Amino acid sequence: MAADRVIRIAAVGDLHFDHDARGSLVKLFAKINQNADILALCGDLTTHGRVDQMRACVEEMSPVEIPIVAVLGNHDHEAEAVAEISDVLRQRGIHVLDGEQVVIQGIGFVGIKGFIGGFGRGTLAPFGEPLIKAVVQHALDEALKLENALRTLTTDTRVVLMHYAPIMETLTGEPEMLYPFLGSSRLLTPIDTHGATVVFHGHAHAGTLEALTPGGVPVYNVAMPLLQSHGRSFHLWETRAPERRKEG
Repeated sequence: MAADRVIRIAAVGDLHFDHDARGSLVKLFAKINQNADILALCGDLTTHGRVDQMRACVEEMSPVEIPIVAVLGNHDHEAEAVAEISDVLRQRGIHVLDGEQVVIQGIGFVGIKGFIGGFGRGTLAPFGEPLIKAVVQHALDEALKLENALRTLTTDTRVVLMHYAPIMETLTGEPEMLYPFLGSSRLLTPIDTHGATVVFHGHAHAGTLEALTPGGVPVYNVAMPLLQSHGRSFHLWETRAPERRKEG
């Protein structure tokens, strides 16, 4: 029986990179490369989602030799150039997930952006103006993408990346009036139903580092401003995967 090996995943989001910050992330990425086996980026890589910003952000990643998987955030959508900035990331070899899945070193990853809408009894209902119904439908569409990706993933370890929060508990510390704009519990059902192992999200800069879903799945808020307020620059999570067989 093959022995398991430890896989270290470094997770961080909300870099909010712009040209004015050139050189500011190189040391961070070098440290991640030294301490992790896989890098997970949880959205808001740029400030305004411009192609030139994403290219500059990718340049900061020059020290990274480990595999990278990423989702986009709301800031990355600002310039309405999602296809173009996703291409910039993919040209760097980064796995950009938007309802897709990828297996890296025996670990399964699925990713979505997520969306707003609130939590529990306060979840926005699809009633009234068409714009309200459209907001709810987008949250439902994001949840469906997550469900489909998780349902068909066959790895033992299933890592979920998103930008918006799927539970309220990792938002504690933010003004409660902002909760509906920081995530949606519509994203929660696929996580607890289809066997996610762990969830990483960003977006809530003043939230709480970690909590559990009702089904016991650990959820980590890895927004970089929050991590920095706790003296950290990324979250390192360890899991085990079957040892890969050598060729030949």
